[in-house]
Amino acid sequence: MTDIELARIPAGDLIERDARGRARGVIRMSAFDIGVFPVTEELVAELIGEVGRHPRRPATALSWFRAVRLCNAASEWEGLDPVYTFEGEEVLWDLDADGFRLPTEREWEFACRAGSPSPHYGPLPDVAWTALDGVGSPQDVGGKLPNLFGIFDTLGNVWEWCWDPFDPDASGDARVIRGGGFADDAWSARADIRRGAPARSTHGDVGIRFARSSS
Repeated sequence: MTDIELARIPAGDLIERDARGRARGVIRMSAFDIGVFPVTEELVAELIGEVGRHPRRPATALSWFRAVRLCNAASEWEGLDPVYTFEGEEVLWDLDADGFRLPTEREWEFACRAGSPSPHYGPLPDVAWTALDGVGSPQDVGGKLPNLFGIFDTLGNVWEWCWDPFDPDASGDARVIRGGGFADDAWSARADIRRGAPARSTHGDVGIRFARSSS
């Protein structure tokens, strides 16, 4: 079984900023764990038997619903309590479960920034696959430099599903994606940019990253 490498993200303060970099407020974050890499095609093949052509690339074309089921599959493989249960069209989060889950939007941003006030935790060509590289598909994980928490590819390469609804006050089931993709420009590959996509939609530049609540 491919190891699911996690990094421990310590408790701290997330300074929420708007797209112009202006501070909007401070949120106290608890410690949690998050994947060192996005979930790869190799890991998906081992969890659910769907074999991809590029084992070390981020797994894409995964809907949000498939993403939460992958989290449960990883939990069961590791002998952990699955986080998610299903009641018809509704997905419920068991806060007491110790298994794998999607990061919340704030957890994702806190882990991505790694203490940096900048929307990029390093020079973009060094840390992210973007349109600047002229590639036509996701690239193998870990090919650029990590941030100070030791996690790779949070910016560029593929967008990543988060747990949160994109607009809790609106109708529809859109969920948040963060981080930018291999075909996006520098404005999209930023720690402070958020977008949404329908929970059943699949995209060639959207993947996932596992997280776990700290025990």
